[in-house]
Amino acid sequence: MQTKAGGPGAFADFDLSRVESPAFVVDAAKLRDNCRVLAGIRDAAASDGASIKVFAALKAFSMWSAAPILGEYLDGVSTSGLWEARLASEFYDGEIATYCAAYKPEDLEEVCRLSDHVIFNSPGQMQRAALILEQAQVTGGDVSVGLRLNPMVPTGEVPRYDPSSPGSRLGFPIDQLTEEHMEGVEGIHFHNLCEQDFEPLRRTWDKVFDVIEPWFGQLKWINMGGGHHITRADYQREELVEFLRDAAEDTAAEIIIEPGEAVALDAGILVGTVLDTGFNDVPFAITDVSATCHMPDVIEAPYRPAMLGELTDESQVPTRLGGPSCLAGDVIGDYRLPVKAEAGARFAFLDQAHYSMVKTNTFNGVPLPGIWLWDSETDVLECVRSFGYEDFRNRLS
Repeated sequence: MQTKAGGPGAFADFDLSRVESPAFVVDAAKLRDNCRVLAGIRDAAASDGASIKVFAALKAFSMWSAAPILGEYLDGVSTSGLWEARLASEFYDGEIATYCAAYKPEDLEEVCRLSDHVIFNSPGQMQRAALILEQAQVTGGDVSVGLRLNPMVPTGEVPRYDPSSPGSRLGFPIDQLTEEHMEGVEGIHFHNLCEQDFEPLRRTWDKVFDVIEPWFGQLKWINMGGGHHITRADYQREELVEFLRDAAEDTAAEIIIEPGEAVALDAGILVGTVLDTGFNDVPFAITDVSATCHMPDVIEAPYRPAMLGELTDESQVPTRLGGPSCLAGDVIGDYRLPVKAEAGARFAFLDQAHYSMVKTNTFNGVPLPGIWLWDSETDVLECVRSFGYEDFRNRLS
């Protein structure tokens, strides 16, 4: 995969020595900018009275110290199970929409209590949960039940990240949907994009529209999922506004999108330090940033994260950066560092606010990066979370 990082932004002037290493640094001002764009799309689409909402997907960015920023602009959050729903109820404003590929029965009662929308992956799960859903209604809950559909329209660059790839377990195959399956369903959910622009959404909707049209009038809401890179500079925003407005008019339902990456796109960096250097066919450096522990998508996708200030002079021999773990494949990539590749040198990777913090782990006892919140407009910098040995110890036994 190619990185979608849009550039350093205000981080071009950030002094990397101001934070301990390794560290995630998130720019509050950039978060506000992204949220303004998302809210502007919503408001423009709803200008003629259409019901449009934007939720933030916590699976991509759940830095709850930034929740007040999101709550100022967006309508709520989407969560992926009980623990994210709890986090949402504690820190985030607005509605909570919860989808999980499969709920444990013992979790579902609380999920229903915390959530405004509970979305099931299959009609079978929904049927087995009937008593719990009925009890939630009896006890005063106002939970609205939805079904996730698999549109069966592959659009992704990487099959493992494409919910419509053949054999996908995510969502009920749209060609199997029957009238019986839709009994009691108030909402439809589909999530079919990954770091994409408008056209894949249109293609997906063309397929979904034809199948669910018989239930227009029954459906109260339609959640079109995430993966919309709306805050990227080249996204077709005018087309999206018109599309959302038309979808609300055609379906007489509330239309919801739940971007994750778009909320935090280009809003964070991961600061690291060179620990040692060497040569083995190529120059290499061992850093306190680990691909496998701090940026797993580098290995899973795979992709090469952009570096802050990386040199473009091809006459300079690049240095291969890798983490401190014992995994031979803990390699981030080859880079022409903007500083001399020597012990103590600081560097940073761009666009690391989303899908990095939420995926970190402590394999090998590699320390977790601290989490810092910086406001590039005021230059206020705060360490909102640091991690120590106890965090590693306490997740083991």
